[in-house]
Amino acid sequence: MAPIPGSGLAKGLAVTLRTMTKKSVTAQYPDAQPDLPPRTRGVIGLFEENCTVCMLCARECPDWCIYIDSHKETVPAATPGGRERSRNVLDRFAIDFSLCMYCGICIEVCPFDALFWSPEFEYAETDIRDLTHERDKLREWMWTVPAPPALDPGAEEPKELVTARKTADKLAAQQSPPATEPHADEQARAAERPTRPQGDSKQQTDQPTPKTDQPTSRTDQPTPKTDQPTSRADQPSPRTDQPSPQIDQPKPGQEGRE
Repeated sequence: MAPIPGSGLAKGLAVTLRTMTKKSVTAQYPDAQPDLPPRTRGVIGLFEENCTVCMLCARECPDWCIYIDSHKETVPAATPGGRERSRNVLDRFAIDFSLCMYCGICIEVCPFDALFWSPEFEYAETDIRDLTHERDKLREWMWTVPAPPALDPGAEEPKELVTARKTADKLAAQQSPPATEPHADEQARAAERPTRPQGDSKQQTDQPTPKTDQPTSRTDQPTPKTDQPTSRADQPSPRTDQPSPQIDQPKPGQEGRE
């Protein structure tokens, strides 16, 4: 069906009439900061702890505006008999924002999540050479990166979180055996303690308590127990139950007198 002549003009006039009746709102910038969307492409922030100097972002950049310098360091062996390893240490990470076209390829190809979009946009300079920002400035912009949005209900966890949780569990499992070895030693010692005190106490009870004022004739008496009072006044005399040989038998010389 052919359009009605003048329909486009009528639609345009309708839009004009609707906006004419609305009150205009002026953003009071820079006194009032604009409310930007969470995925605004402002500048690129660097989290250099995650950077391994793989140079992938610099190679994939279509404008060649990323400059990276690094050097290698030797890491000693972690275990005896192991071999030394070498790692790259980041010396410089700079981005020339006068050349950057904000395509986001460097952020997408980074395998270790070292680059993020920041909503910061106030970085204008009077000299174009000052638009090359070093890693110190990129790190400051990193703290303005908004938190990622919450996952949908029933969504799977990101692979990064799952991998980090597994790594933390492995480290906890490796560190737990040294902490439990002393506890096992204490249990083994506790199992041996009941046998040792019995032998020690038996030896102690079999031996009579030495006393200086005790006569030698009382060695035939049973061994005093540990709970026996130490005072001799409280002890019962063992001679009361049996007749004394000195009283029943007459002394020599008494028979003749009788």
